[in-house]
Amino acid sequence: MFVLSFTLLLEMVLISGLQQHASQARAFDGFREQLALGTVAIGPMNEAGTVIALGTPVAYLEIPSIGLHQVIGEGTTSGVLMTGPGHSRDTPLPGQLGTSVVMGRRASFGGPFADIDGLHKGDAITVTTGQGVFLYKVLGVRRDGDPTPPPAAKGSSRITLVTAAGRAFMPEGALRVDADLDGTPVVGPRRLVSAAGLPSQERVMAGDSRTLWVLAFWLQALIILSIGAVWSWHRWGRAQTWVVFLPPLLLVGLAASGEAARLLPNLL
Repeated sequence: MFVLSFTLLLEMVLISGLQQHASQARAFDGFREQLALGTVAIGPMNEAGTVIALGTPVAYLEIPSIGLHQVIGEGTTSGVLMTGPGHSRDTPLPGQLGTSVVMGRRASFGGPFADIDGLHKGDAITVTTGQGVFLYKVLGVRRDGDPTPPPAAKGSSRITLVTAAGRAFMPEGALRVDADLDGTPVVGPRRLVSAAGLPSQERVMAGDSRTLWVLAFWLQALIILSIGAVWSWHRWGRAQTWVVFLPPLLLVGLAASGEAARLLPNLL
């Protein structure tokens, strides 16, 4: 348990940020290439008529006032939000008619939405999609229980950014930033997922237990290594045990921690 606790702490506080940075670099390269080719998805299905995979880059988000530049992936599962902000599949894409919802983590995996609570009315939010570049102006920041802004006007576009409220790794509900489009929205394809039909693992503050079997596999490997380390400690000695077992214990512990992180709230 000590190894798992240590590696989980290491994963959430330090390594996850490096992983998210690498994921964003790959996503940005892919999004830029698709944008140049005109093949960026503008709806739930691609040009071939198949549903786009979770995590597929669908937009590029920029908030200059807080130095945020992130590729938005499709979906809001814990796994998708490990790579960057995610678009809620029951809402239109940014720039399209209606209210688009984009979720992002507060602290772990780079904490891309760590500073959105510092946004002020009138701050600019720019989103680039396969349908163009859209400028939004912030209406305000709200937490659970705060008054909600008036509904978006008919024929307009709004974006709502969602993350965890409270201190880092100590969430106290959700925090939302609403912004209205300063311009003319575009029409997008019909969504395939309704608000009622959105899977539980894609909702606000939800975890994802669908790959629990993978965690079980890594935990078994960690237990076997731990037993081997104890045997080695008494049979070979301390120095030999540290040299032989420390690297695999850390690697397997980090792998298990990465899977355990999927069980935690997706906005953490």
